[in-house]
Amino acid sequence: MSKNPKSGATAAKSSVVLFPQQPALQLIYDTAPIGLAFLSPDCRYLQINQRLTEICGISVEDHLGRSVRDCVPALAEAVEGIVRSIMDTGEPVIGIEVAGQRADQTDERFWITYWHPLRSPSGEIVGVNVAAEEITERKRAEAALQAGERELRRARDAAETALRNLRETQDSLIETEKLAALGRLVAGVAHEINSPVGTSLTVASVLQQRAAAFAAEVAQGSARRSHLNEFLEASREASAQLVANLNHAAELIQSFKQVAADRNYASQRIFDLGELTGQLALTLRPGLGKQNLVLNVECQPDLIMNSYPGPYGQVLTNLFLNAVTHAFPDGNGGTIDIKAQASGKDNVKILFSDDGCGMSAGVRHQAFDPFFTTRRDQGSTGLGLHIVHSIVTNCLGGRLRLDSEPGEGTRIQLVLPRTAPAAPATG
Repeated sequence: MSKNPKSGATAAKSSVVLFPQQPALQLIYDTAPIGLAFLSPDCRYLQINQRLTEICGISVEDHLGRSVRDCVPALAEAVEGIVRSIMDTGEPVIGIEVAGQRADQTDERFWITYWHPLRSPSGEIVGVNVAAEEITERKRAEAALQAGERELRRARDAAETALRNLRETQDSLIETEKLAALGRLVAGVAHEINSPVGTSLTVASVLQQRAAAFAAEVAQGSARRSHLNEFLEASREASAQLVANLNHAAELIQSFKQVAADRNYASQRIFDLGELTGQLALTLRPGLGKQNLVLNVECQPDLIMNSYPGPYGQVLTNLFLNAVTHAFPDGNGGTIDIKAQASGKDNVKILFSDDGCGMSAGVRHQAFDPFFTTRRDQGSTGLGLHIVHSIVTNCLGGRLRLDSEPGEGTRIQLVLPRTAPAAPATG
């Protein structure tokens, strides 16, 4: 469409001056920080201020004197409906959101509009004042905020799932291990997963606070593009941290579940305790390495058992590894003894002892607690003696006693029935 250079001047002459004899009010109209326009009852643009041309990317000469249907055909029906409603009822229409594109841009933008009737001194409605405020940044911020809230909900769900799995692990251990000191499990497990879960909850809380603060800025209309970019970057960083930490927590919890389910009843069979213990000693001796340790085994002959050789072997292995790891920290060498003998007609007694550094009263009191260890910084999980206690008392149907003093070594006595209790039915 060709343009007449004088069309702007002609249109301006046909426009209505909203504030005759009041140039100050006319100046305020022309310099207002929001877009303003004045429409005739038949929906022609009679006046447009500078701000409206800026936020909508329009020119005065293309609009003044022309109808809405000619200028913005996509919005014409809605605009005509609003103007018609105001002409019929005399009531303003406020808070109407409009989405579209500026004439000079391709990205979608948003405006919120307010429509009020303008009356003549006689009360007749002579046109409609339209105020338009661009809310593109706010709408984008709201979309980003909603995305951040979705990410926060996902992070919370992941954290709740991890904690729920932790509770299930605790319940499983309580049911299956029947350990008197199981009340300490919470502290032990918390020590192991405190870092990933604690970090995740901290990140989620900080993200929640950032989201709330940003939402407040949006509501107040003070949000800036720099604030939006900062919030999006913080959301991305928080999401990455949450995923990494919660995956680590899930891996730890899975390992704890495996411990809870590790009550292996294997196959019950008849065997000679002395022979089995001797065979186990052969596999354990290479573990003495260069620590200058001696392993002595002394078993009474003909100790026939109808029990579970696999779990019994795990008990001796755990006791041996625990002694090698903890009893001789100075590397000066020492002795580990395993003795087995009859205890009455129905039981056998196994004494596992070392002449190492011994235990303090506090360590001795917690020795069989799950996840208690004095060498966590060296990779120990504190499950070795806990598993020993669980197997002896549950699987093998026996009992055990620990005696130890600082500098006087450690003695662990096991009393096992020759015929182990039958494994519970599974299904």
